[in-house]
Amino acid sequence: MLISDGSVVCAEALWDHVTMDDQELGFKAGEVIEVMDATNREWWWGRVADGEGWFPANFVRLRVNQDEPEDYEALQAGDGGAEGGGAKAQSSRDQMRTNVINEILSTEQDYIKHLRDICEGYIRQCRKRADMFSEEQLHTIFGNIEDIYRCQKAFVKALEQKFNREQPHLSELGACFLEHQANFQIYSEYCNNHPNACVELSRLTKLSKYVYFFEACRLLQKMIDISLDGFLLTPVQKICKYPLQLAELLKYTHPQHRDFKDVEAALYAMKNVAQLINERKRRLENIDKIAQWQSSIEDWEGEDLLVRSSELIYSGELTRVTQPQARSQQRMFFLFDHQLIYCKKDLLRRDVLYYKGRVDMDGLEVVDLEDGKDRDLHMSIKNAFRLYGGTTGESHLLCARKTEQKQRWLKAFAKEREQVRLDQETGFSITELQRKQAMLNASKQQVARKPKAFSRPYYLTRQKHPALTASLPQQQVLVLAEPKRKPSTFWHSISRLAPFRKFCFSNNGEKGLLVIQEDCLTLNECEKP
Repeated sequence: MLISDGSVVCAEALWDHVTMDDQELGFKAGEVIEVMDATNREWWWGRVADGEGWFPANFVRLRVNQDEPEDYEALQAGDGGAEGGGAKAQSSRDQMRTNVINEILSTEQDYIKHLRDICEGYIRQCRKRADMFSEEQLHTIFGNIEDIYRCQKAFVKALEQKFNREQPHLSELGACFLEHQANFQIYSEYCNNHPNACVELSRLTKLSKYVYFFEACRLLQKMIDISLDGFLLTPVQKICKYPLQLAELLKYTHPQHRDFKDVEAALYAMKNVAQLINERKRRLENIDKIAQWQSSIEDWEGEDLLVRSSELIYSGELTRVTQPQARSQQRMFFLFDHQLIYCKKDLLRRDVLYYKGRVDMDGLEVVDLEDGKDRDLHMSIKNAFRLYGGTTGESHLLCARKTEQKQRWLKAFAKEREQVRLDQETGFSITELQRKQAMLNASKQQVARKPKAFSRPYYLTRQKHPALTASLPQQQVLVLAEPKRKPSTFWHSISRLAPFRKFCFSNNGEKGLLVIQEDCLTLNECEKP
């Protein structure tokens, strides 16, 4: 409603949204996105400083105070000025703080009901059916959500005790977060297990008896029409909302307020918890994107990327100089943790890539080279660096077009080594089950489509023959009157050319309709006169 009225609606990102699709909007956790279209339930259209695009609606949280006055900062600055201006600023601040406190309490109460529905509506019913669920399966699907439910009940009770009903803006909620911050650590276990829960649910819901059972549980508990995997995502979303709520509460808390220091400390504590969870969630989401990317590469050889890698760190075009002939080759390079993949672009279809090789980054040294003549190749080089393996003698000479590009690559290589070190310290790894599921999803091309007329790029969809719709607008149909002739091999020959692979042709030698829609051409037989 606010968008249709012309109001600016802002949302804050709960998690990083990493994308390889130029029609999607990428952002970092905590960034503010202007929501421009929210008519679709799952994908919204928004804008940040770098551009516009589609993004998942469940990755953001709408701001509580959408109607914040434009002159709020000016009123804030006027606290120490005129008495009237200071009173007005304080009144505005108090109202904004009340809004945030009310939101924290109401969302916590809704969340408790949500957890109770899962524990009583699903887990209790599942335990009655030992013939369908083992205890190990239940732990895989639901994790430690019952522990979370118990902790959240105590947390909500503490919040309600600190709530000042007469003057809500005087409520002191910061202490509640500090008292229960140790309990929030249990979310880490739940979030780490959540991908395994999704895999197990995906496996079970292929059997109709489980689909009917889960739906019966939902109906008996009178829960909203969302699948079980949607309900189980809520704790992951909740723990990442706390820093945003506390940041907004701190914004409207005067430094002299008794709750100010506690809110400040609680924000710092919850940011640390959410950061660890957000990073793991982002990395696990990346494995699906990496699997989809690999499936789009032609002539792939060797082991799957996910066997050793879990994140794309940097990519770009470089010149690879091969020995001993010193031949120059333009290649697209993709730097992942532990390995560097290089591909060749199709000469005509530049969005198609052909696998050409990989470089194992473990044990390699990146050497920055000065501009000038290379002693080994006896040729002049510029903006070059070498990947050198001291023990193996392996060597790769790469050149960038500009100095700035070279510097970005050198920083990316340093980041790759740092990422590997952090993963080893934190014990981050991808399970074999997660790898197999990601590759299976990529092979089935189960990618959620965005609304309206936008679709994924051709190299991701892998759809060589787009389908035509049954009904076409009148302006998209062009009738051609052509003489009857023998079938020609022209269409067969031209369809084999690379630039036309995305087109779909048929020819029967009769009069026909040439239908043009979304880059798809079809010659259909029409009624003879």
